[in-house]
Amino acid sequence: MRCRSLVVLFGRNFGDVPVGIDTSPTLSKGPPTPSFTRPFARLSKQTHLQKWYRACRRVFEKKKNRPLLGLPSIHRIHPVPISFDPHPSIANMSAATVESYKKLKEDFVSNLSGGPPSEINYVTAVAPVAVLLWSVLQSRQSFFKPYTPLAGLVDYLLNVTAILLSTTLYASSPLLLNLLLLAPAVVVYAFPPNTRRKKPVVPPNAKSKAAAQGPLPALSVKPFLTHYRGSMMVVTCIAILAVDFRLFPRRFAKVETWGTSLMDMGVGSFVYSAGVIAARPVLKERAEGRSTPLATRLAASMRHSLPLLFLGVIRLLSVKGLDYAEHVTEYGVHWNFFFTLGLLPPFVAIFQSALKIVPSYAALAVILGGLYQVVLESTSLKAFILTAPRTDLISKNREGIFSFIGYLAIFLAGQDTGMYILPRSVNPKSDSTPATQRKTLIMMMAIWSAVWTGLYFLSTSYSYGDGLSVSRRMANLPYILWTAAFNSTQILAYCIVDTVFFPSFYNATDAKSEKEAYETATSRVFRAYNRNGLFLFLIANLLTGLVNMTVPTLDVSPLATMGILMAYSGSLTALALALDAYNINIKL
Repeated sequence: MRCRSLVVLFGRNFGDVPVGIDTSPTLSKGPPTPSFTRPFARLSKQTHLQKWYRACRRVFEKKKNRPLLGLPSIHRIHPVPISFDPHPSIANMSAATVESYKKLKEDFVSNLSGGPPSEINYVTAVAPVAVLLWSVLQSRQSFFKPYTPLAGLVDYLLNVTAILLSTTLYASSPLLLNLLLLAPAVVVYAFPPNTRRKKPVVPPNAKSKAAAQGPLPALSVKPFLTHYRGSMMVVTCIAILAVDFRLFPRRFAKVETWGTSLMDMGVGSFVYSAGVIAARPVLKERAEGRSTPLATRLAASMRHSLPLLFLGVIRLLSVKGLDYAEHVTEYGVHWNFFFTLGLLPPFVAIFQSALKIVPSYAALAVILGGLYQVVLESTSLKAFILTAPRTDLISKNREGIFSFIGYLAIFLAGQDTGMYILPRSVNPKSDSTPATQRKTLIMMMAIWSAVWTGLYFLSTSYSYGDGLSVSRRMANLPYILWTAAFNSTQILAYCIVDTVFFPSFYNATDAKSEKEAYETATSRVFRAYNRNGLFLFLIANLLTGLVNMTVPTLDVSPLATMGILMAYSGSLTALALALDAYNINIKL
């Protein structure tokens, strides 16, 4: 028990050096040199502590038959000088200390195995439940119209802070947080609606006025899609910084090889959501009855790819130049996520030609993922990705190069989802009412969600399927199917909330009234994140690097961690809202 007390006092293991203790292998007679880690100076009963320490040290040395050099030695525990800063900035550390701290940070995000998919579902359910509460406040009380400072604060607390809490303080009890959000939604819904609120801006029978405003475009901007993409961007931006703090559970960080985690799903969701929006130009092309040649599609795709590839090069040079801590087995030595995003458009343009043979993007995704999995299982490719020495450019970046195949399949799966949720009606030739069209859309989304979930179950079940394990590192078939199942279900949840509380949006008969209904039915925070998502993701990466280079994140208390994350998320949200207020679109 006393040895265990020492483990707690000296850190997670005896290699963690506490503050105020000399790290030399022999007993020191002078005052010990402070370290940069947790304070260890104001301990009571120092004599007892010294006895416990020496007893444990003798036991370990006798067992190992040698001095335990890794343990700090104690002769006296002196008070820390008044001028001592227990949490100095990274810039004030010595070169050896910085290198040691870099290795510690790399180990902090390495060799992780994740957690169960069910827990990820509970944590991420906070976002649609928060949107449900937002929708009740807006539809019943017109709380966010006009958009006052109080409304903006509540919008931020519901749609950003709730997600932050679900991944930090409420990480072990996400269902409780969901209940805490559902309870006020039920209470507000029980109250009678605000009679002073504006009536729906879209009267169903305003045909003469609609003619004056102009016809509706073939494709509409759906409120539920804005909420889905906005929440996905918020989760992603929060996680890339929070993962460097101890308050963020290790089971949420990216797994080493096999398993599922929140951040693994975040990467796949980012690609999937990009695929959903990529269906828009294809639908426009079909609506206009034209076909774009492959060369033209490739040229257009390169205009989207070059900025992302440039950002990838900048990130590579910055990481190497600043000697920034990096997890090599994530993408490789030189590869990063911007390279993956940048290479997707030209390959998608090429695969679009295959639609003449394969009926849908979903079929393309399954075929591509299935063939990739067959190659992994029947050749030495899996062993090469996981164990090969890094001797040349390909082997050094093997994770990024070969996982690109899986991400391409995820993008195609998302594009298939966009093909049936972006059009104004599921069946344009049908004369059914908007209410019927909404029900048809929900039924189709539910069917596809069940299909992707069933395929994922068959690929991973040992009793009824192949018994494969999910691997984000390789982006294998189970990872592709898991990402598609998760995101299609999330979109379905947002669509149901949207349909229940804002049916007037779907009764729009002209572009102006539809825009007003859209603004009423969407959170301004999520709308702002969705509008400049990739730019905000870039800013989030820069802020993450800045925090990691100035703050020893592994030694920050939970209270300070929440303060940093709140300031970080608040700054990102303020920037997003400012860009939206000034009608600024920054496309990368």
